Amino acid sequence: MSLKNKVVWVTGASSGIGEALVYALHGYGCRLIISSRSAEALERVKHNCDKPEQVQIIPLDLADHHAMQSKVDAAISFFGKIDVLINNAGISQRSLIRETDFAVYKKLMDINYLGTIALSKALLNHFIDHSSGHFVTVTSLMGKFGSPYRSGYCGAKHALHGFFDVMRMEHEKDGVAVTLVCPGFVRTNVAKNALTGDGSKQITDDEATQNGLAPNLVAKKIIKAVEQRKFETYIGGKEVQGIYMKRFFPKLLHRLVLRSQVR
Repeated sequence: MSLKNKVVWVTGASSGIGEALVYALHGYGCRLIISSRSAEALERVKHNCDKPEQVQIIPLDLADHHAMQSKVDAAISFFGKIDVLINNAGISQRSLIRETDFAVYKKLMDINYLGTIALSKALLNHFIDHSSGHFVTVTSLMGKFGSPYRSGYCGAKHALHGFFDVMRMEHEKDGVAVTLVCPGFVRTNVAKNALTGDGSKQITDDEATQNGLAPNLVAKKIIKAVEQRKFETYIGGKEVQGIYMKRFFPKLLHRLVLRSQVR
């Protein structure tokens, strides 16, 4: 399935992987709906596109679960339909379990998991009515195995895999596709914006993120995976090996992750 000229909704579109996806998809001739919490940042991204008239903005806070149906209705009204929803928005975490307030875990679940589900569920009937639609959910390699300082983040990302695997099973007959995208380290602000134990941002970057893949390269790989209608795709450097080590050598992975202690 080619994404050329499709109507694509991208969340978390104001920076990082989401922003890179906007520019890459715009080059495909896609009509785009872009969302994040910051309308000002979205305006900047829109006007960086050659044809800004083909880009519409919907400010969106994933923590506001009850607003999702109205956001979906507004998104459909722009171009009359939506072909693909890319669930990219989310926040990360950097704190030890014993030092993390329960409110931080709730926030991670409210945004990364429940917010993503609320938006996707609000759009599901539109996909079913048109016998076509593609949910693309950006989780993480941390949705497949764990790492210290990311307990709540890993939990929310693992949960997304459980939900969207079932979404695929239940609605494949309705023409609904699901692709789960699992990036490793990518050069974004994810570490700087990560929540610490008291809910404040970490502010500082980390070496692994700084040395990660460029967002535009990740965007191209995501588009390729979507066009191939993959169930899951893993994107990154040597950290991708953790997927297979978790499956076949879990104790070895455990020791290697502890040894590296990437924060």
